[in-house]
Amino acid sequence: MKKYLLLILFGFQGLLAQVQFEAKVSKATLGLNERLRIDFVMNGDGDNFTPPSFEGFRVVGGPSQQISQSWINGRSSFNKSYSYFLLPQQKGTIVIKQASVEINGQVYKTNPVKITVTNAVELPKNPYNTPQISAGEALHLVAEVSKANPYLNEPITVVYKLYFNYNVGITGARELNKPKYNDFWSQNIEIKQLKAEESTYNGERCGMVVLKKAVLYPQKAGKLEIEPLTMDVDVQLPTNRRDFFGRVQIVEDNKRVSAGAKVINVKPLPERGKPVDFTGAVGRFNFKVTPSRTTVKNGESLDLKVAVSGTGNLKLFDIPKPVVPNSLEMYDPVHKENVSTPLSGMNGEISDSYTIITQFKGKYPIKPMSFTYFDLGSGTYKTITSPEIMINVLDGPGGAQAAAPTEETGVSKVKVSSNEQFSFIALKTKLVPTKRKDFLGSGLFYSLLFLPLLIIPIIVMARKKKEALDGDVAGNRIRQSNKLARKYLSEAKKQLGNKELFYIALEKSLHNFLKAKLHIETSEMSKDRIREILLSKNARPETVDDFIRLVENCEFARYAPSSAVAIQQDFDKAVVLISELEKQIS
Repeated sequence: MKKYLLLILFGFQGLLAQVQFEAKVSKATLGLNERLRIDFVMNGDGDNFTPPSFEGFRVVGGPSQQISQSWINGRSSFNKSYSYFLLPQQKGTIVIKQASVEINGQVYKTNPVKITVTNAVELPKNPYNTPQISAGEALHLVAEVSKANPYLNEPITVVYKLYFNYNVGITGARELNKPKYNDFWSQNIEIKQLKAEESTYNGERCGMVVLKKAVLYPQKAGKLEIEPLTMDVDVQLPTNRRDFFGRVQIVEDNKRVSAGAKVINVKPLPERGKPVDFTGAVGRFNFKVTPSRTTVKNGESLDLKVAVSGTGNLKLFDIPKPVVPNSLEMYDPVHKENVSTPLSGMNGEISDSYTIITQFKGKYPIKPMSFTYFDLGSGTYKTITSPEIMINVLDGPGGAQAAAPTEETGVSKVKVSSNEQFSFIALKTKLVPTKRKDFLGSGLFYSLLFLPLLIIPIIVMARKKKEALDGDVAGNRIRQSNKLARKYLSEAKKQLGNKELFYIALEKSLHNFLKAKLHIETSEMSKDRIREILLSKNARPETVDDFIRLVENCEFARYAPSSAVAIQQDFDKAVVLISELEKQIS
C-alpha cells in the first residue's frame, strides 16, 4: 500500500512542476545615460530562443547564456538564462516586447515589460576605478557656420566637427538626430573617408574629425533655425588603476553629444534699385545669347541658346525668354544644367536652347535681352544686356521685311516692297479650246478597243513559260540554291564586324553554292566527295584545294581568334573562288 501511495505522490508532484519563462530587469526606472540589464530566465532546457526587437534601446552587451543545475534532498532544479545590457535611446515609457522559446515541443512567451526612462542622472563613481577624464570633457560636437547673417539666396556652409581628447579612444559613433534645414535649399558635400587631424579646442591641443558638410541657400528672410545634429559615441576612458604590468586600465563609456541649434538671421534683398525683371539671381554671373547661325534659307531651322554662367544660386531662378517676330516659329526650350556644388557654392552654367524655324524671306530682328542679378560683392543690382540679333532669310514666299512687335501695340508690322505687291497674280495664262473632238472614233478609242486582243497572246506565252519552270524541279532547286548562296554571301558581308556570325553565314553560302552546282545534299558534303565531284566537273585542282581550305577555315575560325584583316581576306577569297568555279565547272 505504501508503494502505491509513493507512486501517486511523485506523480502528483510532477503535475505541480510547471514550466516557467519570464523576463527580469535590473530596474524599472532609469536615466537616459544608465544601462539596463534584462534576463530571460526559464526552468527548462529550451531551444530556438528568440529575443524581442528592443525598440527604443541599443544593445551594448550580450547575449550571454548561463545554465545552473542542482540536486537538493533528492530533488533537482534547472535554470537557464539569456542576459542583455541595453542603453535607452529616448525618454518616456518604452515597452520591451515578448521573447519566445521552445521547451518540450511547446512555445512559451514572456510578458511585455514597461521601462520608464527619465533625464540623465549623475552616476556613482567607483573610487578605485574612476576615469581620469570624463566623457563630457573628452568629446565636443561643434557646428561651424560660415556666416550668421547672409542675404536671401546667399550661400552659407555648415561644417560639423567632433573634437576629442587624445587620451580617449572612440570605438563607435551613431547619428541619433540628423540636422534639418527647413526653409533652406541644401546640398550635402560627400566625405569619402573620415580622417582625424590635429587641432585645438578652447586653447587645448586635441584631435578633430569632420563628420558632415553642407551648403545652404536661405529661401526666406528672417530668423531661420538649423536643427542640431545629435550623436551617440562609444568611448574608452583611462582610469587611475593599473594592471599587473603597470598599464593603465580603461573603462567603457557612452556619451551623447549635440552640436546645438543654430539661428541664422537672413537679410532680405534691398528694394531700392531692384529692377522689374529681377527673378531672384544672387551671385556673380555672365549672360550670353548665341544663335547657331544668322543666315538661313526658308524652312531651315536655327538654334538660339540663352545661357547664364558664373557663381551663385544657378538652380533657383528663371532664365529670360527671347521675343521673336511672328514670322519666326519658336518652339519650347531644352533646358540644360552643368552645375557643380562644392563647399564654396554652386558654379557652372544653365541654358535654354530654342529651335526657331523661318517661314518667309526677309530680315527679322530678335530684340536685345536683359538679365539682372544681385551682386554680393558690391551689394547692388547689375543688369547685362545682349545685343540685337538679325536673322537673314535668303528665300521663300512673300519676300516680306518683318519687324519685331512694337512696344505700343505688340503687333508685328510687315513692310512689303512695291514690286512684289501683286506677285500672287499669275502673269501667264493657259487657254483651253471650248470645242473638243468626240471620243468615239479617236485614236484613244481604237487603242483601248484592240489592246486586250494584243495582251492575250502575251498572257498565254507567259503562262506556258511559268508551267515549264514549275515542272523543272531540278532547275528550281538549283536556282533556289544559287539564290541562297547569294543571300548568305551578302549576309556574311553585313557581319564583317562580328567574327562568329560572319563565318556561320560564309559557311552556309559555300554549302548552298555546292548544292546548286553539284546537285548534292548537305549530308553528302564530305571533303573527299566534294573534291571528287569538282574534279569530275573539270574544275582545276588548285581551285578545288583552295575551296576545301576555305571550308575548313570557316569551321576553325569560329573558335580561334581572328583579326578584321583575316576576316576581310576570307570574304574576298570566297568571292573569287565562287566566281572561278562558276567558269570552270561544266
